[in-house]
Amino acid sequence: MKRAKASWLIVGAVVLALVLGMAGPGFASADAGQGEPGRYIVLLEDQAVNEKAQEHLGALGAVIIKELPTAVGYVVLLPGNLPEQALWNIPGVREVGLDGTVQAVKGPPPWAGPKKEEPATAWGVERIDADLVWDTNTGTGIKVAVLDTGIDVDHPDLIVTGGYNAVDPAASWDDDNGHGTHVAGIVAALKDTGENTGAVTGVAPDASLYAVKVLSASGSGYVSDVVEGIYWAKDNGMQVINLSLGSTTDYSTLHTAVDDVHAAGIVVVAAAGNEGNPPGKGDNMLYPARYSSVIAVGATNQADERPKWSSTGPDLELVAPGVDILSTWNDGGYESKSGTSMASPHVAGTVALMLAANSTLTPNDVRAILQASADDLGATGWDSKYGHGLVDAEESATGEQTNP
Repeated sequence: MKRAKASWLIVGAVVLALVLGMAGPGFASADAGQGEPGRYIVLLEDQAVNEKAQEHLGALGAVIIKELPTAVGYVVLLPGNLPEQALWNIPGVREVGLDGTVQAVKGPPPWAGPKKEEPATAWGVERIDADLVWDTNTGTGIKVAVLDTGIDVDHPDLIVTGGYNAVDPAASWDDDNGHGTHVAGIVAALKDTGENTGAVTGVAPDASLYAVKVLSASGSGYVSDVVEGIYWAKDNGMQVINLSLGSTTDYSTLHTAVDDVHAAGIVVVAAAGNEGNPPGKGDNMLYPARYSSVIAVGATNQADERPKWSSTGPDLELVAPGVDILSTWNDGGYESKSGTSMASPHVAGTVALMLAANSTLTPNDVRAILQASADDLGATGWDSKYGHGLVDAEESATGEQTNP
């Protein structure tokens, strides 16, 4: 069982992030202190208690700065002279937690050295044998929510079925960064149709992509937006959620959200993080990948080796291709990127193929099959660098392995 524990090395750090090589602006901690207001997420038991909750919040002097309709709750500023417990005392409240400020972080760290100039290819899809499943199914009808910076709605290799902008519900969920589009292409870029470029093909090319924008153009945002996006996915019948983002801090409301959608039958896949070190020692994974309701994915290169920046730890479940991955980018383009952000959607796409083959699979069924069918890497059996091994899309979706 995974352990939801905060790293003692970074207590108080606030770093919810895309796990990709793009830097973003930093923000101060959201914690209250020395009389300054604290920004909190307040989740309610149900809509019926909304009116009373608003009255109690007003009586406390709390300022509602955003409603979270799908999460059934609010983002509030609590006067600095009041403790968090004041929010817990409101009738009908089921969860209270800091709404941490968030920022994009660098992918492979500077010490990893310069990127090798090699021809960019979408090599990962073939490496996990996803193409060997396509004669059987291509993920048709499976709803995959990419919670990220949005998805480029005009890209010729992507069909975006729908979406939601949790950052600004009145605005488009079109991508204004590029990261979300790259992730989406790994999941479900179309095969060559004669009307597109056919430059890349995703793991499950006919899965239904949904763009859930939870991060801004800079790759930054609030935990509350991620939580709101997770509940939108639940309310709108998503079957798979990909979270190529992470935090060094354990936020209780984020934990509650992923636990809730897991219990509702949604498979949640997340990037393990790019916080690893050359020897692969220590526990340096990010949240939400650490949570037991989430499938945590590390990265491998074309030699099936762990890049020295891929995070390690007792909660690592699988690894997937994550180095020099060519995929879709904004404005109809293509770029090669590295990170566990790229590894996670390889697994999310595999889950789409599995569910298309057998829609009765529960999240626990999916997890068990992925573990049993993974190609063992590193030390025999599970280990903290490779988890259970490299995801095998063919065996996971068909029960057979024709390309050992």
